Amino acid sequence: MGQYAFLNGNEAVAFGVKLSRPNVVAAYPITPQTKAVEKISSFVQNGELACEYMHVESEHSAMACSIGASSVGARTFTATSSQGLLYMAECLPYASGARLPIVMMNANRSLATPWNIYGDQMDAMFLLNAGWVQIFVEDAQEALDVTIQSFKLAENQSVMAPVMINLDGFVLTHTYEKVNIPTQESVDDFLPKFEGSTHLMNDETPMSMCITAGNQHNMEFKIKQHCDLVRSLSVLEDIDLEFGEKFGRTYGGAVEGYRHEDAEVLLVTTGSVTGTARVVIDEMRERGIKVGLVKLRVVRPFPSERLMDVIGNASAIGVIDKNISFGYEGTIYTNINSTLQQSQRKIAAYNFIGGIGGRDITREDIAEMVENLLSRENLEAVSYYNVRCAL
Repeated sequence: MGQYAFLNGNEAVAFGVKLSRPNVVAAYPITPQTKAVEKISSFVQNGELACEYMHVESEHSAMACSIGASSVGARTFTATSSQGLLYMAECLPYASGARLPIVMMNANRSLATPWNIYGDQMDAMFLLNAGWVQIFVEDAQEALDVTIQSFKLAENQSVMAPVMINLDGFVLTHTYEKVNIPTQESVDDFLPKFEGSTHLMNDETPMSMCITAGNQHNMEFKIKQHCDLVRSLSVLEDIDLEFGEKFGRTYGGAVEGYRHEDAEVLLVTTGSVTGTARVVIDEMRERGIKVGLVKLRVVRPFPSERLMDVIGNASAIGVIDKNISFGYEGTIYTNINSTLQQSQRKIAAYNFIGGIGGRDITREDIAEMVENLLSRENLEAVSYYNVRCAL
């Protein structure tokens, strides 16, 4: 179904956006996201995508325009990266609190200072509490498919929450792969036109989208938002299954296991490092080592129950974090430790921090992680990989 093309991750997202038929795209370029919005602009210029393309003056304006467009029922997309994501940070809770189904691509990139244009996941982790669904993809095909799925998820009437699609900068955004592009007809059938919701603005029923709620009501607004975000996990799982039935590709919902059923130790990965880890796990399986993989696709809402199902009976897990919560540990490791504590299961957990500022996490690094998990001799709770100075 559809056709194949040689695309990088930015272009894959752009094709996913085109197929999703947004009404408004608010664009401001920032490395390494620029090629995504450039490609979308070419679709608009060539008449392949009929939408309002707004080239704004900043990332803050991009999100402000997205909020305005979405508040009147327009299917809306934007994209950003790194400092740009932080610049629009003020607007993100406005979008989620107003329950606006905006979809945004974030090209994961290191934060200043020092300046660095290469990929780690510090930017997304910085904004986990913004009230957005956060999905991390492994490759360009998943980037295209998740873009389409994200509109369906965000616009579900029981969810109505914005979605951030995270692609590792350069490793995914600029790497070319063979990608299947579905037909427009099949996507139209999967993702019908957005009909809006009861709380969107229009001429007949004018309303305020940014009301004041004091201590008599504010907590109820926020708890309702939180509970709906938690429940969005089941909607996401259903959408992924429906997508698989229609297009022949599915991604395991919020968490995907690989060779995990009988694994003694597991690596937990997020994003592009997953592909490298798969290769290492296959090599070790050929040597009779019982190691498996847990691919964490969704970090908000955090899929605790599904995660524990995939972890199964493993005795130890190693969490690869491409971020540091300064003064503590990797952010994903913190979330997983909380899940383990709530489950009351005795599973040893260790944090492997690497890839900061775009530094490679190599096959040798991952093999070393597995060996350390198996022996656990002198293994500290938090370890750093490929650090070129004494700590």
